[in-house]
Amino acid sequence: MIVVTTEEVPGYRVVEVKGLVRGGVVMATHLGRDIIAGLRNLVGGEVKEYTEMMAQAREIALQRMIQQAEEMGANAVIGMRFMTSNVGQRMAEVYAFGTAVVIEPE
Repeated sequence: MIVVTTEEVPGYRVVEVKGLVRGGVVMATHLGRDIIAGLRNLVGGEVKEYTEMMAQAREIALQRMIQQAEEMGANAVIGMRFMTSNVGQRMAEVYAFGTAVVIEPE
């Protein structure tokens, strides 16, 4: 599956648009991670525990979007984007979306 943020894939042409595809996940922090993050917050710098959690969430959302595109018969997703929002005090939603298409070499 080719996934790009652009509207075109160099060397390919879109032969069919399958439609919007999306995948999302809501990730919650846990007490252990929050304690470590709180300590890091006191001294400053990157909060690696949250960085890792959000990277994992992006990967899950991306894979769910790709699965939906495959189920629709697409071989690529163009115009892919991520969106993140807070759902609760200690939860974040990561959402991946794009346009599922069938492409072929030019």
